Amino acid sequence: MPAVHHKLLLEDALQDSPQTRSLLSVFEEDAGMLTDYTNQLLQSMQRVFGAQSEMGLATEQLSQQLLDYEKKNFALGKGDEEVITTLQNFAKTVGELNSLHSELANQMADSMVFPLIQFREKDLTEISTLKEIYGIATDEHEAAMVKYSRLPKKKENEKLKSDLVKEVAYTRRKQHQASLQYYCALNALQYRKRVAMLEPMLGYTHAQIGFFKKGIELVSKKMDNFLTSVSNMTQNIQAQLDTEAEAMRVSQRELLSVEDTVYMPDKDTEPVNRTLIQKAGFLNIRNKTGLVTTAWDRLYFFTQGGNLMCQPRGAVAGGMVLDLDNSSVMAVECEDRRYCFQITSPTGKTSMILQAESKREYEEWICTVNNISRQIYLTDNPEAVAIRLNQTAIQAVTPITSFEKRPEGSPNPDRAKPGGVNAVSGGSQKSGAATEPEDLIAPGTPIQFDIMLPASEFQDQNRAGGRRTNPFGETDDDCSTESDDSLLQQVFAVRFQGSMAVRCGNNQEVIYEAMRQVLAARAIHNIFRTTESHLMVTSSSLRLIDPQTQVTRISFQLGEVCQFAAHQENGRLMGFVVEGRDWSDGDEEGEPSFSAFVFESNTEGEKICYTISLAKEIAEAKKDPEALAQLMKNMPLTNDGKFLLLEPETGDTTNGAEDDLESEA
Repeated sequence: MPAVHHKLLLEDALQDSPQTRSLLSVFEEDAGMLTDYTNQLLQSMQRVFGAQSEMGLATEQLSQQLLDYEKKNFALGKGDEEVITTLQNFAKTVGELNSLHSELANQMADSMVFPLIQFREKDLTEISTLKEIYGIATDEHEAAMVKYSRLPKKKENEKLKSDLVKEVAYTRRKQHQASLQYYCALNALQYRKRVAMLEPMLGYTHAQIGFFKKGIELVSKKMDNFLTSVSNMTQNIQAQLDTEAEAMRVSQRELLSVEDTVYMPDKDTEPVNRTLIQKAGFLNIRNKTGLVTTAWDRLYFFTQGGNLMCQPRGAVAGGMVLDLDNSSVMAVECEDRRYCFQITSPTGKTSMILQAESKREYEEWICTVNNISRQIYLTDNPEAVAIRLNQTAIQAVTPITSFEKRPEGSPNPDRAKPGGVNAVSGGSQKSGAATEPEDLIAPGTPIQFDIMLPASEFQDQNRAGGRRTNPFGETDDDCSTESDDSLLQQVFAVRFQGSMAVRCGNNQEVIYEAMRQVLAARAIHNIFRTTESHLMVTSSSLRLIDPQTQVTRISFQLGEVCQFAAHQENGRLMGFVVEGRDWSDGDEEGEPSFSAFVFESNTEGEKICYTISLAKEIAEAKKDPEALAQLMKNMPLTNDGKFLLLEPETGDTTNGAEDDLESEA
């Protein structure tokens, strides 16, 4: 007799995932069908027991009921083929035994009706009772989790928190115990139902053989071997049940012998894994129920490829909630709740706020979403790539968030400034073909994540006649710089990602390496918020302008920009290298130093690079009037004599960027 292949895993009882719930519903459906079938079979046996004068009709109905077992199509009926065959043989025997004597009633009551009644009253009733207990424990645990999730973050009450943690642990342990007992009973039912189906018929047949003396010899010759095999079959099934029951008891004791911290939220002892590319677990999601009201629902979320999936309780499968490719994730403050984070789509039109159960889950979800958004899962060995990027970024990056004083013992402090000094002697002499990251950027080079305008400079710009830089080309008659820039003025909405000192300025690889280190540092240190600015490209300079105040945050002469490039895969990323001078050694000419600046744009980075390239051509052509005239002849101009560039994209870039302040890098 083959063993039962379907069973509920006791190890999955504590997690209580939707997959386990779905499998549990199959077992419950099977138990319900078995209850219905048992009642029908018992009614047939009672009719056989009581209908002495109608024995022929009763045995015919019983025979039909035995044949119906095959037609029930039990969801967990795999392995019942021998039981079906045996019941079919019994049905044939019952059809032959169509007469009954009054002395047969007592034997039938003891060997046929009683075992099935005992199975129904003991086993099936136990399943029903355990189901109710399991449902009550689940509801209590859900209620405790709702209370715990509402714990305030700003005004923490340690006593209230301790009481709620104990309540969650108590209800979770109670649910765990109830689920283990329920799972064990359902697993055992798969064996008991087979015994319960066979044992009554075995007793009934023995009673019939013992009663009919006239045909006992004939019946014995036909049925001895068959009945012996059936008896051995039931004994084997019972032995399997005993073995499985003992194994489940041992497993249950082991699972219940864990520390209390397993049941307590926010008591994780394992370190945060920042290299995950797959994650699953329960999260609270905020849903709007009105104009100003919200509700939080606890749902099961998991990642699948580049998608975030959600599977409600009772659902057979999960559905996609959000495409995580190129999305952004950041920690947020929301309704005085702890461990909240927000995921935003690349377009910025779709976002959701989620709440994790513990700090470890909270950090791992943020890191996992960030890893997926960078499409690491598409590589041949995503785990190794995630580990390598994480370790490289930790070793190579020491982030700073503004123009701050460097700590003692750090590399050259001038590296933190735009165009800062490169402390490595001879760094400018490096070959542009260098492939090692150490040849492009010194290990430990600090990263600046924001461009802070000094308060004194801001006041000086406002006091100087109150004039502000206008990105739309308005000019003053007495401003020579504006006159020089009148040939080309192009504005792009960008978000500053970071800047750092580099060792050379004649190789595009240094820009790609700077992009990688800046984005890796943002991911490791959970720096996801960026500030939007307007990058104005003119024929003489590059200026980064505050869109609200129109104050120039930083400006570079076009001749200082020695290299620029767009990212090879993420088209919205671009960067450029600026050359400066370091006079710290007392040299009159100063040593050359290089700084890389990384930006994310709402338009393609190639368009910005094309505009910078054209600006350099215009600047070069200004030296030769004939060359300038030829350039203006070949390029389309606007009505006011400026070069016409990227006409369809400019309006979208400058207008549509106001709504998307979140970095997609």
